[in-house]
Amino acid sequence: MLTDIQCLTLPDKMQLYSILLDAIPSSILVLDESLRIVSVNRNFLEKSQRLMRDTISRRLEEVFPAVILEHTSIKKQVYDCFEKKRVVRGHRMTYRAPGIPIRTYYYSILPIGEDESVRLVVLLMEDVTEQVRLSEEVRRMERHLASVVESAQDIVLSTDLSGRILTWNSAAEKLSGFKFNEVKGHCWSEFCSQVANIKGFLGQICSGSDVHTAEWELITKENQMIPVSWVVSPMMDDYRKVVGFVAVGRDLTEQRKLEYQLRQSQKIAALGVMAGGIAHEIRNPLAICSSAAQFLQEESLPTPFARECADKIQVSIEKISSIIENLLRFSRPTTASEMVSVDLIKVVQEALTLIASHAKVQNICVNSQFPKQRVLVNGVASLLQQVFLNLCLNAVNAMPNGGALTVSFFLYSDCVEVQVEDTGVGINPKDFDKIFDPFHTTSPIGKGTGLGLTICYSIIKQHFGHILVESYLNRGSKFTIKLPLQQKDS
Repeated sequence: MLTDIQCLTLPDKMQLYSILLDAIPSSILVLDESLRIVSVNRNFLEKSQRLMRDTISRRLEEVFPAVILEHTSIKKQVYDCFEKKRVVRGHRMTYRAPGIPIRTYYYSILPIGEDESVRLVVLLMEDVTEQVRLSEEVRRMERHLASVVESAQDIVLSTDLSGRILTWNSAAEKLSGFKFNEVKGHCWSEFCSQVANIKGFLGQICSGSDVHTAEWELITKENQMIPVSWVVSPMMDDYRKVVGFVAVGRDLTEQRKLEYQLRQSQKIAALGVMAGGIAHEIRNPLAICSSAAQFLQEESLPTPFARECADKIQVSIEKISSIIENLLRFSRPTTASEMVSVDLIKVVQEALTLIASHAKVQNICVNSQFPKQRVLVNGVASLLQQVFLNLCLNAVNAMPNGGALTVSFFLYSDCVEVQVEDTGVGINPKDFDKIFDPFHTTSPIGKGTGLGLTICYSIIKQHFGHILVESYLNRGSKFTIKLPLQQKDS
């Protein structure tokens, strides 16, 4: 090829030079020592909207706008290139020809000569307008995303694959009291309680599940615990490979307060429902006390009979005291939220004791089947008792003309099912999808709040359990509570 070029005539060489120059996708000007343009390619002429005859032999200041020459040192750099015989690289310049939008160039100046003498220089200008625009667009999107994350009221953090914190937004700083530089590089689980195995949790997300949710308490700088609902998603790279995790946490403090108020309201409503049965249950021992006391007022009462009257009074008072104690225990406000080991059989038995009087008044036979061994779950006893009391009261209310209420336990290797079954009126199929909706009730006005099953659902979810319903119109309903058993090593 080199031999072929050497064989070319001068006109052919000039034509080849011109073709090569025009093929270069950058703007090129060749200048002499007086800064006159001796050659230019087509790319420059198109970008500058100039003609060849108006460009060749013109001085640089006749081709470039004065404002460019004034705000850049391009003339001085050309002179330096002639004098110092070295390349000038990587300077940015904006150029706007008449009638076309402003363009951005990165230019370089290259010396051309032989025997260390520089006779010409090449001004090479690469149009980077689109790259600059894309870079600005990327920076604008980054600023926008950063603003969204920083403006969020929820905690937004990101971690690497091992759970070490990479970002920590303003809401996280405000809620926890920890600044970003205090948590950066630390494992996320260090700032959450109840996290037994963060690596295992994140590993499950890596294995295929898109989103995981959890409720862990956030540990603040003042060592306080704040209930937070977390939603964790994997971060993917361009090749759909998991490179980290994004966690969004919502403060549940206000929601917990509202749920507590609803539970207390529902407790009071439940007490109202039980009032008839309770009054009946108390009235009977009071009548016994009254009769026995009247006998004791007689002076000639035989001593054995007097002792029998005193015993009946004592037994009746103890029975009334037991009823009142159960009521107080149920109605007493409790803010306990920490999960502890709970014997589920004891919880269900206490609930059945509370509804026993009400069931007796309505001629309802209560049957129960308990396993011989204890059934331990992690939970809050008062909340679980409220669940079973609500279900039993609903069952009793569904049998106004009497029937049977059956509570059964079924043990499995990792969970327990408790079924509360009645032989009542059942649930109308058109109401089936709404029974857990707040304030949905089929009871007459003033007879129900419509919160009982809603609260049951919320409590069971907090205990990582499930609640299932089967019902047949005029044949009865069966509610199944499924809870995870306490692990032996926990």
